[in-house]
Amino acid sequence: MKRVRVLDKCVAELIAAGEIVERPASVVKELLENSIDAGADKITIEIKHGGVCLIKISDNGSGIYREDIRNAFLRNATSKISSQEDLDSIKTLGFRGEALASICAVSRVELVTLCSDEKIGTRYVIEGGEEVLFEDAGRAQGTTFTVRDLFFNTPARMKFLKKDVAEGNAVSAVVDKIAMSHPEVAIRFIRDGKVVVSTPGDRKLSSCIYLIYGKEIFDKMIPVDYSLEGIKVSGFVGRPESARASRTLQNFFINHRYAKIKIASTALEEAFKGSVMVGKHPVCVLYIDISYAAVDVNVHPAKTEVRFINERPIFRAVYYAVKSALLSDETKKRMEFKEESASRDVADECNCSKIDPSKIKIENSFISLNCEVNKKPKTENFQVDNCKSLSTDLRLSDYAYKSKEQEEKFTHEYKESKVSGVDLIKETFLPQSKNAGVQENTEDLKKAGEKVVVNEIYEIPKDKQDLAKDNVKSISSKERVILGEVFNCYIIVQEEDKLVFIDKHAAHERIIYNKLKKDNKITDSQLLLKPIVVYLDKSEYSAIIENLDLLSDSGYGVENFGEGSVIVRSIPSYLGISDAEDSIVEIAGYILDNRASLDTKYMDWLYHNIACRSAIKGGMVSSNEEILSLTDSLDKNPDIMYCPHGRPIYIELSKKDIEKQFGRA
Repeated sequence: MKRVRVLDKCVAELIAAGEIVERPASVVKELLENSIDAGADKITIEIKHGGVCLIKISDNGSGIYREDIRNAFLRNATSKISSQEDLDSIKTLGFRGEALASICAVSRVELVTLCSDEKIGTRYVIEGGEEVLFEDAGRAQGTTFTVRDLFFNTPARMKFLKKDVAEGNAVSAVVDKIAMSHPEVAIRFIRDGKVVVSTPGDRKLSSCIYLIYGKEIFDKMIPVDYSLEGIKVSGFVGRPESARASRTLQNFFINHRYAKIKIASTALEEAFKGSVMVGKHPVCVLYIDISYAAVDVNVHPAKTEVRFINERPIFRAVYYAVKSALLSDETKKRMEFKEESASRDVADECNCSKIDPSKIKIENSFISLNCEVNKKPKTENFQVDNCKSLSTDLRLSDYAYKSKEQEEKFTHEYKESKVSGVDLIKETFLPQSKNAGVQENTEDLKKAGEKVVVNEIYEIPKDKQDLAKDNVKSISSKERVILGEVFNCYIIVQEEDKLVFIDKHAAHERIIYNKLKKDNKITDSQLLLKPIVVYLDKSEYSAIIENLDLLSDSGYGVENFGEGSVIVRSIPSYLGISDAEDSIVEIAGYILDNRASLDTKYMDWLYHNIACRSAIKGGMVSSNEEILSLTDSLDKNPDIMYCPHGRPIYIELSKKDIEKQFGRA
């Protein structure tokens, strides 16, 4: 066994620096936090070449006393805590006393500072942990740190840095989060000579969100302000329609310190449950103010994780805060709609209740339509929109008459028809249907104010009838009959002495995936008539910009559209236009999570992603042609048994199994 020895100071500091200084963004974070702890309300950050060549941070804080400057660069030297008891209630962003020592160990640092009660400032230069210069300098109150040539003495660390664009985006992401955590501080960020962010320091979180994320995202956010069990939750959450395919725009700040708080994220998504689609994640910028003694921030070298004495109150506070905000917003939107609506609801004005889609049933090749109507409507016409085909729901939506002539025409037609407004729907949307029978009670219709039930039954044309009644031939050598589908999700096929239930989404997804895999490249793209602008988090934006060629090979036409956004001009032909934005966000997230194995795994993941998005969705009504095509494809590919995610495509239920349930076997 080798002998134990104490490491040299230089080696020990380089190792310690590796825990704090991973990249330029780490340096910016530590120095920004020091400026805020020093009481600065104006901070300027400037970087060049992603921060590798230059990082310069100036503030108007309290400064560093001349006699403390050398000590400030020693390890475990700090002005923020002095005893063990202070660790139980940390109110500052920094406290370890390791940042400056770690930074100067791997770079060339220049410090110029002046305290309010000093007459002249001090300039201090230290390179690789060794002092180079200590002299007088002129400066207004505050501190300026200049960090040059990061990792100049550790080339092994240098090779792990990414391109300047990626490192610069990482710095920008840090600046964004610190700006949102402290809206009372005016922060100006200059990147390669260009001002990227400039917050006003007006103490308004809304101002920071607007400047950082832009109008597109901010306009879809609602305020949050809630207190529970001594915990205050405030800030903004995005409306359900702004939910994204990743969690990168979820920002939580515990006592104005950015941190990754899993319990808060879980509470947030639980509050949105039922309001957003599966796979989508809400957007938020939330402050959680709690007793300093109830949270431990000393659990991670970069202080990006925290630990709570009790997580349950955190969950409850965030959940109820977000839920209350969502409910309040829904109430507000309903009130605004009622006040601003120019048209009135026909259910009130015409005394005709809207048709309930649940009452529309397909039975033995007929549609039975039941609705309640009033015999004496007021003289107001209505239009029927969004009426779907016979195989889907028939709905009445918004009603409004456009002119006096329409109003009079409707009144005349209605009186002549002697039946309800359903007849007008039948004539307009079901011209080919035959009236199989209408039971009317004209005597009841003559009585004012009474409601009657009108049963309208329309025969479906032959080509729209149930598959089983179309005498569909078997789709393989075995005798099969397609009985139809249930729950708009599972196709039922009778095959000899068993029933086969097919998950249509899983089956279609696997068929598309196999085709993409066989072609080994996505070459067919569809050009979008109207390009789509996608707004991204800084890290997502960097991932996309660095891999534009990869996206091009994948069938996407994507271009840089400015800081934090890209414009999509074409997408793979399999993909729906509505999926374009989410697909780009998911690709960015995948690239961020799989940089090391991107070349070998990306295309397979992309095939999965596109197949899943373009496949028939469970819950969607499928036409007879779609069902026939899908079952035919499965019959031609008997080896298809599982979807790309590993779920079974079909299950079988034998006649014997069914007979057992009825006690026949």
